[in-house]
Amino acid sequence: MLGALKSVSDPATGDDIVAAGLVRALNVEGGRIRFVLEIDPKLAQTYEPVRADAEARMKALPGAEDVSILMTAHTEKAPPDLKPSARPEPQGPERVAGIDRILAIASGKGGVGKSTVSANLACALAQAGRRVGLLDADVYGPSQPRMLGVSGRPSSPDGKTILPMRNHGVTMMSIGLMTTEGQAVVWRGPMLMGALQQMLTQVQWGALDVLIVDLPPGTGDVPMTLAQKAVVDGAIIVSTPQDVALIDARKGVDMFNQLGVPILGLIENMSTHICSKCGHEEHTFGHGGVAVEAAKIGVPLLAEIPLHLDIRVAGDGGAPVVVTSPDGPQAAAFQQAARELFAMSAA
Repeated sequence: MLGALKSVSDPATGDDIVAAGLVRALNVEGGRIRFVLEIDPKLAQTYEPVRADAEARMKALPGAEDVSILMTAHTEKAPPDLKPSARPEPQGPERVAGIDRILAIASGKGGVGKSTVSANLACALAQAGRRVGLLDADVYGPSQPRMLGVSGRPSSPDGKTILPMRNHGVTMMSIGLMTTEGQAVVWRGPMLMGALQQMLTQVQWGALDVLIVDLPPGTGDVPMTLAQKAVVDGAIIVSTPQDVALIDARKGVDMFNQLGVPILGLIENMSTHICSKCGHEEHTFGHGGVAVEAAKIGVPLLAEIPLHLDIRVAGDGGAPVVVTSPDGPQAAAFQQAARELFAMSAA
């Protein structure tokens, strides 16, 4: 495909349009091909024949059924200057091109199942026909490659943009795909912020209805950077029912309030356990604490997720439980939360 595009010339430079860096957000799904030509706003008419030529060459490819090429006009671009003495002026949060809405999944503390919830919500939304991306921003503990059954390193067609991975209908990017398994990420704040910004803006996400961002636990650099750099349409706080977890969950709620990000709802994970032998139900970590907290701050309780072996086994096996057992009771809670979230964000 890139070979066909390399036969289309850029009239401004004489290079092909791939080498000239004009091809952005290339997305291929089945026979559907989508990408963006980024051009000088003054040269829109000049580049219309280029767009038509590229479209014709894409349609001639075997298996191509639907080709869409969008021309977007950017203001003058200078190469990035990474020297400390030449910092750009601070800017407010901006929309990420091609992404309709960004939803952050957060927790006040680790170990409450935030990444499990993120993976299952993403797959549930994809099953409902939504175009879904999942950004694993838990830089110190990236687990989405394992949970979504993705391996290998993402490629870069031009040395500037990164092609994300895809499985179970979800487009995914994680720092875990860029490091060796078992290798610790020993980074300070500026490196974390740079990595997050790169994964947001240099990954060819394509056109997405929603990008779910699996944040690291706590109230540190990564969630702050996300809210400062990108427009985040809402946050979901995951907590277990016990008081210790709820104390930290309240801090997560307060952080997003300070950042101006609306809280869309709370999710109680490990809410109840039903014995597989006798059917006895018990509340290992307590029950109902998250519902009380949600009512207190005036947001919905999106789901009560059970503590069940199937959820853990499915995640460890590379296919979330909504994929392995979509009609089962464990998947139902995630599917209901996904329906409520999309209805809320689309309203």
